[in-house]
Amino acid sequence: MKMDNRYRRDHEMAYFSDENVMAEQLVVKKAIREYNTVMPFEVEKGMQCLDRTGMKHGKNVYFEPPFHCEYGSHIELGENFYANTGCIMLDVAKITIGKNVLFGPNVSIYTAGHPIHPESRNSGYEYGISVTLGDNVWIGGSCVILPGVKIGNNVVIGAGSVVTKDIPDNVCAAGNPCRVIREITEADRPFYYKDRRFDEEVWGIINGK
Repeated sequence: MKMDNRYRRDHEMAYFSDENVMAEQLVVKKAIREYNTVMPFEVEKGMQCLDRTGMKHGKNVYFEPPFHCEYGSHIELGENFYANTGCIMLDVAKITIGKNVLFGPNVSIYTAGHPIHPESRNSGYEYGISVTLGDNVWIGGSCVILPGVKIGNNVVIGAGSVVTKDIPDNVCAAGNPCRVIREITEADRPFYYKDRRFDEEVWGIINGK
């Protein structure tokens, strides 16, 4: 039995972007185009645009325009998510992001890809492999996250990194390809930047005093 290309796509198999696949994308393109023209004070209207894509999300979610995605319905965001301007999510496959996640400007997540061999690639078949980010993750500006990557909880990815492999919990990682630089520990907690400590007032607020 011949499989529908949408079924193939949704099961991370090789698929072809036929008229049914492109029809889904067209609906999303209209909603995202509208989102990117919404005035900053029209927050509710902007969320309605995202909801029209079928995106699943918790409370307090915001993308600084412009934002681009392919389907929207393949994206699931936890609460307290913020993406700075220029975010791209090629969500051919599922993109799952935990709570309390920050993106710097121009962060790209690519679940989409093409065969390496030129004859296979020229056939028009492509694929999507899911990407997962845990809770309390900060992705620095201009990072690229490639298909199949899983990033753990409490992770910082340095600006400009290209993430090609999984990153474990509780680490700072950076580079092209992205590699673990060091572990994040309790000793990092009193500092807001390198060796700069929080002042007494802010430190009290952080600690609920």
